[in-house]
Formats: sequence, C-alpha cells, structure tokens
Amino acid sequence: GGGGRVPCCAPGRLPAPQPPCFLPLAEVFLPEETHGAAPVDFLQQLPSYQSALRRRATAGGGTQERRAAPQGPAGVNKQADVKHLSGGKQWRRTSSKSLKKVLSEVKEFSSYLKLWRHDIHSIEGKFGTGIQSYFSFLRFLVLLNFIIFILMFSFVTLPSIIAKYGMFNSSFAKIPPKNIEPHCTVYEPSGNKGLIYFYDYLKHLLSGTGFLEETSLFYGYYTIDATWISIVRYNVPLAYLLATFAYLALSLIWIISRSLEGFKQNLVHAEDQFQSYCNKVFAGWDFCITDPNAARLKHRSLRYELQTDLEEERLKRKIADRTTKEKLRIYSLRIFINVIVLAVLLGCFYSIYRATFFSQENSNGVSNMNFLVNLLVQYLPSIVITTANIVAPQIFSFLIRYEDYSPAFEIRMILCVFLRLASIGVLLFSLWSQISSCNTDMCKACGYNYELYPCWESQVGQEMYKLMIFDFIVILAVTLFVDFPRKLLVTHCSCKLLQWFGLKEFRISDNVLEIIYGQTICWIGTFFSPLLPAIATVKYFIIFYIKKVSLIHTQKPAARPFRASSSNFFFLLVLLIGLVLAFVPLGVSIAHIPSSKACGPFRNFNTSWAVVPHTILEFPKPLQQVLYGIASEAFAVPFFMVICLVMFYFIALARAHKRVAEQLKEQLAMEGRDKQFLIRKITEAQRHP
Repeated sequence: GGGGRVPCCAPGRLPAPQPPCFLPLAEVFLPEETHGAAPVDFLQQLPSYQSALRRRATAGGGTQERRAAPQGPAGVNKQADVKHLSGGKQWRRTSSKSLKKVLSEVKEFSSYLKLWRHDIHSIEGKFGTGIQSYFSFLRFLVLLNFIIFILMFSFVTLPSIIAKYGMFNSSFAKIPPKNIEPHCTVYEPSGNKGLIYFYDYLKHLLSGTGFLEETSLFYGYYTIDATWISIVRYNVPLAYLLATFAYLALSLIWIISRSLEGFKQNLVHAEDQFQSYCNKVFAGWDFCITDPNAARLKHRSLRYELQTDLEEERLKRKIADRTTKEKLRIYSLRIFINVIVLAVLLGCFYSIYRATFFSQENSNGVSNMNFLVNLLVQYLPSIVITTANIVAPQIFSFLIRYEDYSPAFEIRMILCVFLRLASIGVLLFSLWSQISSCNTDMCKACGYNYELYPCWESQVGQEMYKLMIFDFIVILAVTLFVDFPRKLLVTHCSCKLLQWFGLKEFRISDNVLEIIYGQTICWIGTFFSPLLPAIATVKYFIIFYIKKVSLIHTQKPAARPFRASSSNFFFLLVLLIGLVLAFVPLGVSIAHIPSSKACGPFRNFNTSWAVVPHTILEFPKPLQQVLYGIASEAFAVPFFMVICLVMFYFIALARAHKRVAEQLKEQLAMEGRDKQFLIRKITEAQRHP
C-alpha cells in the first residue's frame, strides 16, 4: 500500500522458495502503526514502550550498520581464536571455582573458632540482631586490643626484657644524655621504703605506683637506647615510635574497612523513604528470633519504628506550616536550652580541670598511713569524670524534651559522645598545663616541670591506667550493687512505686559509649603504658560475661530501640571519632612536649619525634638524598597534582556510576508502572469479556 512496507510473504498465494526474510529488531519490538495487530495494540500504551519510542527518536542512526557481524576469513580466524582460548578460559574458571570453594570451606571452619560464637548466637535468638550487634562489637574490640598488645609486646617489651636479662647472647646500651643539667636526670619511682603493708600493695595495684611503676607496664621501664642480639643492633627508641604509629594505623584501617559495608547500606537506605517503609513492612522481621518474649519485643520495635517514621512526617508538615511567631518562639527556647547545656558542659570540664590539679599537687602530700584518703585523692579525676558522665546525660534528657526535635535527631547521643570524649581531652590538657609550667631557671633548663613530673610519660600512663581500672570497677559495681538489688525488689516486692520503675533497660547506645570511652583511653595510654592493651583485653573479656548475665537476669531490652542498633556502622563511626581524638594528644606528646630526660627511650632527644631525623642521618648518603627529596617541595607539588588527577578520575567515575544507578532506578519504576498498567487491563478484560 501507499508508503507501506512490502511484506515478506504476499497474502493469497503460496510463497515461492526464497531466502528467509528478517525484519529489523526495532520493528519487532517497536512495530509501526501500519502493521500493528489488534491483540497487542494496548502494549503500545505501556509506559516503558513510550519511553523507548522517545529514546529511539533521539538516538539517531548509526546502529543498523553495526548489526551484521563480519564474515569471511577474519570472522573464521576470530572463531578459531575463541575456540582456541575456550580451553584456557575453562581452566581458569574451574580453578577459580575450586579456589572459591576452598576459601568458603576455610571461612566456614574459621567461623567455628570465633570467640563466643555460641553465646552470641544465643543472644541473637533471644533478643534479636540489635543487641547481638553490641556483643559482636565487643568481641571485635577484644580482638583489636589483643593484636595491639601482641604488636607492642613483640617490638618493644620483649626486646627490652631479652636485653636486660642477657638472653640469647644479648646486651644493651644506656647512653647518658648530653648537654643536660644533672638534676634533670634524677628519677626515683614513688614507693614505700622499708616495711610495706598489705594496703600499700593494694594502693599500688590500683594506682599504678610503687612496685608497678618500675615494671614494663609503664614508659619509664624502657630506658634503653639500643640492644644487641648476637650481632644484630635493635634501635629501641625507633621501634617504640614505629610500633605506636603501627597500632594507630592498624586500628584506623580495620575500623574503616569494617564500616564501609554499613556506610553503603545506610547511604542506600537514606536515599528513598519509601524504600525504608517497604523494608520495615516486608523485610523487617528478624527470623533469628526464637524466644516468644523477644518476638513480642520485635513486634513493639517495628511498631515503634513505623510510629517514629509517621511522627517524622507529621513534624515535617508541622515545621513547614509554622508561622513566624512560632519559629521565633521555638528558636528562642532552643537558644536558652543550649545556653544551659553549654553551662553544664563547662561546669563538668572545669570540675575535671580543678580535680586534676588538686590530685596532682596533693597525691604525694597525704600521709601514707591514711590509705583511703590517699587513694581517693589519686582517683579524684576519675571519680569526677565518671560522675559527670552519669549526671550530665540525665540533665540533657530532661532539657531536650522541650526543643521539639525530630525523633530521628539523636541530640542526646551527640551530647553524650562529646562529653565522654572531651572529658579525656580536658584531663590531658590539665596534665600538660602542669607539665609545661616552668617558673624557675632550673625547671626551664629541663624544658618541663621536672620537680613534679621527673618522668611525666609514666605519670600520664598512670592516669590512663587509673581511668581504665576505675571504669571497670564502676561497671562491675553498678551490676552487682544496683541492677541485682533492683531486680530482686521488682520481682519480690509488690510496691507500686517499684513496679513503676521496673527493671533497668539495656540501652545499646549507652553501653556502646561505655566501651568506646574505655577504648579511647587505651589508644591514648598505650604510648605511655605499652602493656595497657593487655589490661583492656582482659577487661572487655570480663565485661562480655558481666553484660551477658546482666541482660539475661537483671535487665530488659529497651522498648524504644536505638535506630542504629541493627547495624555496626554507628558503633564504628563513634569508635572512629574516638580514634581521631586519640591522634591529637599523642601527636602533641610526640612532637611538641619535651621528652623526659630521666627515663624512657627518648631521654637523649628533645622530643620523641626527633629520633626519626636522627635515624635518617645514619643512613647512607644516597638514601638520605632520596628521603630528603621526597620531603621537599619539588616532590610534593607533582605528587599533589597526581593525587588531584586521580581524585578527579574517581569523582568522574562515581558520577558515571550514579547515572547508571539512576537509569536502573528509572527502569525499575517503569517496570512497576507496566505491571500496574497490565493489571488494570486484565481487570477491565475480566469485567467486559
């Protein structure tokens, strides 16, 4: 017909033998109006079909020519090459499958060797994945601290012990500091001389003084410049510094690698609120739960999350409809409450500052016979920090009720994280201000307050040691003397007031902050006390069983679950903040504050970092020139440019991936619309056969 295409077979007569006729692929899936069949007319109304028509109209030509594959000798040669390579590809595929199978079996076998595997599975079955993630996080910290302990013990403690006791034909050298006043090199560890009572041993054990101060637990023990094991020279100061950098880098890499998966999931879930609803409704149930009480708790949890989402939507509409007068009122109230919160934080920080000053100035002035007073003075900073971490969050919880924030905005959690981590910084700032205060010429000759701190690194290590011990004592005491009596009273007493209080809730966020606070102390204190990770490993090992018993017997899961409880991403994010905080005091201690001249491996250097350029000077001249060239601007500028180019490449790659993801999302949306369209057509066909 006019303008139409000639069909392959004319109607009304038998076709003559001829080569097969092929319609273009576009005409199969995108038929023209001239030969559309009635049964498939409605398919042309599909949203995906209309979208394909628009793309076909804007795509342009050039695709017809690429459809036919080249024939002839070249095509034959290509087929031969493919046939020739198929054997190698098949071998690689078989080898890859075998390797994956072996790795899978090894991974499955190693899963049986995981610490607390059965206990964590039991907790997951009774209380769900939220609480299970806390105990898995605790297991991760036990493993991390154990590896840090192995690192410090292998490269710092063990060589020093071998050299001091002359094992394996070893020896050591102590080089006296040069150009240093003699009074700066005097250091006598604190401790009682003569008859020592039992309570003195207990005081030394709890405070890290006395006999513990002279052990390998603290920095002052490692007063060795070099060791020789047979004919091999081992540089102890350099090993001490590199081991410190190594455990910090190991912690950073491990935390980031574990948090990447959770970050991807959070990024995907945060993009589409509708997807969040679908996940809660259709995939929100935890099939690991076997306990009926835990199942009821999970029901309440899902109901609470849906209510929270609806409350957020309601608040968004409420915020959008606020008048200028209402906005002024709520902002004024928030400013007033934030002033109160700031005053509370400043009060806590000032209390820590004054307690640290009082403790450092009077810990040695109290009579040794007054055991309890002496111990109380030494633990005063730890007591004040713990009290602030208990009282201040209760004040925050009361105040933020009036700020009218969204339920998803965990302002209390942000304040608690800031308080716990900043309190450690205030303590260290107080110590540094005392260490650096020099008012006499004799003190200035040493570069630090040698009278009060002859070996200031060991005394900072003692403060970190006391913080860790006191934190463990508080956790144990709260479980034994608060949670257990409360459980007995609620269970066996019918008093309405006690029943109203009920059992204590196992709040995941507060428990996570407890162990992250302790881990931050461990990261900071390991430089001043190399064996502190061993104490942290034992501490977290015991805390696991304390928390397990407390959860099962004395507490109940929180009725209002924390939003990030089902993922380790929140835990690792706060842990990463604690690690970044640890970088600051360690960097200041290593590069800025003068090292002690009476103890430690860096007594011959102005600062701990000075060992690095001193070691470089011992290298051969060509290697020195290479290192100096790397540190110069001639290398730094091109390196920065290359890094910028690489960064721009990855940014462009990320944008391309984002466009592909958007196209896939659009395709999924089109498929959903197609299904709705087809269901509607089928329904209409059933109504009008």
